[in-house]
Amino acid sequence: MRALIWGAGAIGGTLGAYLTRAGHDITFVDVVEEHVREINRSGLRITGPIDEFTTRAPAYTPEALEGRWDTVILATKAHHTESAAETLRPHVTDNGCVVSAQNGLNEIAIARMVGAERTVGSFVNFGADYLEPGVIHYGGHGAVVVGEIDGRVTSRVESIRNVWRDFDKRAIVTPNIWGFLWGKEAYGAMLFATALTNESIADALANPAHRALYIGLAREINAVARARGVMPEAFDGFDPLAYEPNASEGAAERSLDALVAHNRRSAKTHSGIWRDIAVRKRPTEVDAQLGIVVMLAREVGVPTPLTERLVQLVHDVERGARPQSLDTLEQLFEPNGVRVVIDHSNAAALE
Repeated sequence: MRALIWGAGAIGGTLGAYLTRAGHDITFVDVVEEHVREINRSGLRITGPIDEFTTRAPAYTPEALEGRWDTVILATKAHHTESAAETLRPHVTDNGCVVSAQNGLNEIAIARMVGAERTVGSFVNFGADYLEPGVIHYGGHGAVVVGEIDGRVTSRVESIRNVWRDFDKRAIVTPNIWGFLWGKEAYGAMLFATALTNESIADALANPAHRALYIGLAREINAVARARGVMPEAFDGFDPLAYEPNASEGAAERSLDALVAHNRRSAKTHSGIWRDIAVRKRPTEVDAQLGIVVMLAREVGVPTPLTERLVQLVHDVERGARPQSLDTLEQLFEPNGVRVVIDHSNAAALE
């Protein structure tokens, strides 16, 4: 594959490094000039418990880039999607495509910017962090899925899947990419909640005192997905059916236990959301990931008080109005005057 990776951070850098090592013709684009200089000078280094290697591929800042590609992999933060799509559009061939390797429902914006027929969805759940210019920490395996946004299984997505198996041999094609993306929205809401604290993902999800919050968030987002005609998909221990109101007793607890086990196997202990706030001191993707869910929920008349309150609390923490602490997480227990409780089956409910 000859591909342009737009965003050489945690996700794009890891994926691109593996594809380069496998012999694919990869070009990186990133807005961080130091990162671009280091990739060109010393290569892109992958470190961590899974692998240690350095690869060399050309890297450019957006204004220095020339040329066009059939495959552009967009791997920026979700809130940079529209500006990135506008900038990269001249670099996509007439019959080419943009593949979103991001968190969130960014395919909606990409399709609006470059055309639905040139937009391919993907779902990536592996753990990685940008450490410093030229260095990415790859901490844990996770699901890698690609699919057309209209549900077809085409030779285009099969070719992308085949190439991505040089990164993770378990990569798959799905006719329900929106189901994976909405599933990640529900799990992502949990991760935003854990980032209100300084607890690791595993420790936060394991804490019985707050499990009603995580279950309630998943239920809200599942309800929005269903109302919009999407069936959320399971992945890496997250089972959306376990969070349905009519799920069997203890199903949500078992799913949370599986998520705890999955995260304990990863050297990436905290989410990228937590890292944005605590380490990189920059805004998170909360509006682009969860704010859009609130907006889409209003369109179909589904109430999302927990999700709305979570967005508010993340903004409070971002601007220093609240600390990252368990006390801040517990402010979710009364979103907009609604009390979250645990019923007899240990499932979350809203009163």
